[in-house]
Amino acid sequence: MNPIEKQTISKISWRLLPLLMISYFIAYLDRVNLGFAGAAMSKDLGFTSAVFGSAAGIFFIAYFLFEVPSNMALERFGARRWIARIMFSWGIISAAQAWVGGATSFNVIRFLLGIAEAGFFPGVIFYITLWFPAAYRARIVGWFMFAIPISTVIGSPISGFILNMEGVGGMHGWQWLFILEAIPALVLTLFVLMYLPDGPKDAKWLSTEERTWLQGTLDVERKNREALNHITWKQSLGNPRIIALGFVYMGITVPLYGLSFFLPQIIKGFGGLGNVEIGFINAFPYLIGAIAMVFWTRWSDARRERKWFVLVPLLCIFVGLMAAAEISSPAPKMAAVTLAAFGIFCALPTFWTLPTAILSGTAAATGIAWINSIGNLGGYIGPTIFGTLRDKMGNDIYAVMFLACLSLLAFVLVLVIGHDKRSELTTAQATA
Repeated sequence: MNPIEKQTISKISWRLLPLLMISYFIAYLDRVNLGFAGAAMSKDLGFTSAVFGSAAGIFFIAYFLFEVPSNMALERFGARRWIARIMFSWGIISAAQAWVGGATSFNVIRFLLGIAEAGFFPGVIFYITLWFPAAYRARIVGWFMFAIPISTVIGSPISGFILNMEGVGGMHGWQWLFILEAIPALVLTLFVLMYLPDGPKDAKWLSTEERTWLQGTLDVERKNREALNHITWKQSLGNPRIIALGFVYMGITVPLYGLSFFLPQIIKGFGGLGNVEIGFINAFPYLIGAIAMVFWTRWSDARRERKWFVLVPLLCIFVGLMAAAEISSPAPKMAAVTLAAFGIFCALPTFWTLPTAILSGTAAATGIAWINSIGNLGGYIGPTIFGTLRDKMGNDIYAVMFLACLSLLAFVLVLVIGHDKRSELTTAQATA
């Protein structure tokens, strides 16, 4: 690595990643704090598991419908303004969940929250492609997505404490949970507007030499990708490989959201545990996943290997969830869930090296959003089917096995799709 490369990557990493990670931390916490509120909220409002799961998942129907338009708007108006808009609107609507009164208002608010947040995650993935060469993307996406497990590691105990505010100010603990955890999104809106540049050309903190190296490297990679896979933004919507990648992502997100929304309730079923104890136990698989994610993505970048670094975690998800479905004893069941969490959080960032290696420009903005849209339909399918199976069967066995089977489907699709290493040709290789 030449000194300019090392210096440039270090500068943009320290400048951009902390703000993006904190923003996603808050976004994900606001998305899944419903899982912590679920048991108390369902009891107070009379929701069955099916009603709760359907409302939890309808968020992703809105996500599916508005992801692509939102990402196209981000490319047109710039990341700074559009991401700030997303954060402000989701903060307001997330807090509004505190005042739902029944199934109808619950569904409406969750749908509006999906509209508000649509475009944030794929927008940031696209934004990363504007700043970081391919050789760094697994670890950079890994650090960004580190916010997912950490939001649970930190958020679980905090949410447990907030739920104990039952009766304060005449409100339920779950109402305080939605209100208090929405405030950081509104505060961060101002930081995004002040500190997030739209692209390298706006980075006055980079020297001319650093900016030239960065833009030159990104341009070479873009031309190489387009020579191997020239896909327009319209073609990306019907491209079989892009659609298949969307279903691979679904095979990761369905287990992720299924556990996010229902694991606290599964742990509660062990019996004799308070809200704070449930929060700490719930956090453990996510802590292991967070640590694994950092090392797994660095290893993937170092070896320039993508396909097997997605396949192995998918296999861990399948094995872990199938074991969890068959085990009833609390400690072994949590060990199996932890193996699945290892797989989920190692698969999530390395997966995104597959589509970003074949998409560029507007096609990247559209294609990444389209993959995320398809994948996040799993956020509707997972909780809805999980909740229905749990109600009908009276246990978690078949619900957890359903999550496992989708990860196996994703495994097969990745084997078929593969990954062309030539798409990650470096500047040095191109000019040799």
